[in-house]
Amino acid sequence: MTEQPDAGEVRAEVAAWLATNWRKDIPPKEWLATVVDARWAVPTWPAQWYGRDWPAALGVVVAEEFGKVAAPGTRQDVVNLWANTMLAFGGEELKRQFIRRLLTDDVTMCLLYSEPGAGSDLAGLQTRADRDGDEWVVNGQKVWTSQAHRADFGMLIARTNWDVSKHRGITFFWFPMRQPGVEVRPIRQITNEAHFNEVFITDARVPDANRLGDLNDGWRVLQTALAYERSVMGEAARGPKKTEAAEERGGTMGHVDLVDLAKAYGREHDPVVRQGIARIHILRTVNAWNARRAKAQLEQGNSSPILSLGKLAMSRILHSDAAVQAQIIRTEAMLSGSDTPRAEAANFLALNAFFTSIGGGTDQIQRNIIAERVLGLPREPEPDKDLPFKDVRKATVAR
Repeated sequence: MTEQPDAGEVRAEVAAWLATNWRKDIPPKEWLATVVDARWAVPTWPAQWYGRDWPAALGVVVAEEFGKVAAPGTRQDVVNLWANTMLAFGGEELKRQFIRRLLTDDVTMCLLYSEPGAGSDLAGLQTRADRDGDEWVVNGQKVWTSQAHRADFGMLIARTNWDVSKHRGITFFWFPMRQPGVEVRPIRQITNEAHFNEVFITDARVPDANRLGDLNDGWRVLQTALAYERSVMGEAARGPKKTEAAEERGGTMGHVDLVDLAKAYGREHDPVVRQGIARIHILRTVNAWNARRAKAQLEQGNSSPILSLGKLAMSRILHSDAAVQAQIIRTEAMLSGSDTPRAEAANFLALNAFFTSIGGGTDQIQRNIIAERVLGLPREPEPDKDLPFKDVRKATVAR
């Protein structure tokens, strides 16, 4: 085994490299390519795939040094859902095609998981893939698919065996989106945005070489992919928009500092407001600790149920944050629009918080996971768990 450097050596090396190479005016993709080629993007990965074979603790050191100068691009061995799933389950040729492109953000992805009749219970999915030589023919419908209208590829789960139980007959594919038979329809959200879509798939094709993991073992691949998704969602959430015009220019409002907001409204001495702010601070601190525990398990190749704690906590944090903002600004929270930016921020957060409560597995699903896998409580009854999926009663979804 190669001898590892100590943390001090790594810190000095990263700091020196950043001092020489980092500038804020470098185009983002050019900078990402530089970070990837210097092996700072995924330092805990194997050297063959742009890593350094370092342990997780040294990856944290790299991230800390990047954070000191606000340089992006590292920690992708923890937060890049697409690349981590590909590394874990992709074939060698598929990895050669996509790993670097995923790390440098040169391919746009989406998640083709949820269906109208299979949201919280993903194992009930009815999108089917039928073998045709070296390809699979896919038919079905997906929903709540972020960025499908822009995606080059999607991570697709489809049923490939109807004669086994619902968890066992699923296969995971790296699915080409830009082909005949793929129709994307936007869904307008309560925030007046359209980040999500319905996707209708009719006789579309995916090569068997684009399969991730073994045939009919897609549920195992999915658990790893979901773990990375929950890791990201458990850390942060998107902030409110400025205005529609500003959004078109790529602008968003950042996180609202509740202490500064309370001072601006003369509410910093209100005991109820202070208690609300303190409660949110405690939740964020504990969530950060749990995130570190979960990511340490992820970096060891384990799918951690602790990630569900983080995602559930972030959902509560966002709802609570919106409520405290409204409490601080009082009746101003009844207003909306760019003329009242503080009310706009509070109201956007209140509405957008439901995205975290639903996306990546609902709050209710996270509670089930925590109860069963963290607390060791009995599983909920599943009368159809061991039935062949063809015999399971299903909802029929009309197009």
